[in-house]
Amino acid sequence: MQFFLMGYIIIEICEIFTIGGFPLNGAVRRAFSAVHIAAIIATLWILMMNGAVGYQLVDDGTPLSIGLIFGSAAVLFIGTGYIALDTGFSWTTYWDSALDAPNRTYSLYILYQLVPLVFLVVFFILETVLVLRVLGEVKPMGYLIGAALLFAIGQIFQYVISVHICSRTNGAINGGMFETLFTLFSVVCIWQFWSSITEDDWPMAAPGGSTYT
Repeated sequence: MQFFLMGYIIIEICEIFTIGGFPLNGAVRRAFSAVHIAAIIATLWILMMNGAVGYQLVDDGTPLSIGLIFGSAAVLFIGTGYIALDTGFSWTTYWDSALDAPNRTYSLYILYQLVPLVFLVVFFILETVLVLRVLGEVKPMGYLIGAALLFAIGQIFQYVISVHICSRTNGAINGGMFETLFTLFSVVCIWQFWSSITEDDWPMAAPGGSTYT
C-alpha cells in the first residue's frame, strides 16, 4: 500500500503542472502530462494488485510479492509514458494523426480514462468479495463504500459541474480543485479500509490458549 501512496503523491505533483494552470513551456507541460498519465496507470494497477494480494495467492510483503507488484507497475509506467511522450513529441510519427484536427487521441483516451476505471472496478469487486465472503466482516465496507462515493463525487465535479463553476467565476477556478479534494478524501478512506483488514488489527490468540483477546 505504500507504493500506492507514493504513486498518488506523484500524481498530485504532476497535476499541479498539468491541470493546475501553472505557467510552463509547452514541451515541459507535455512531459509532465505524460508522467501524469503513466503515474495514474501504474498507481491504480498497484491498487488493484493490492486487492488481489489479499487472497494470499502470493504471501504479502515477501520479495516475490513486492517484486511482482512493483515490476509490473514499472512496465506499465514506462510503456504508458512512452506512448504519451511519443504522441506529444512525435518521435516516431506513429501517433501523428492525433495532432491533426479534431485531435482525437484514442490511445491516450483509453489509457487515461478507461483503463484506470477498469482497475478501480476490479479492485472494488475484489475487496468486496474478500471482506464479505472471505473475512465475513461488514464494518470495513463502510470505508470502501465511502471511498467509492467520494471518488465518484470528485469525478462529477471534474466532468459535470466544472464547466458551471468555471463560467460563474470567469475562469478563476474550476472543478479540478474539488476533484482533487474529494480524491484525497477517497484515498484516506482506502487507507483506513486497508488498515481495518490487515492482520495487525485482528484479534490475536492469547498465549497458551485458544481464546482471542
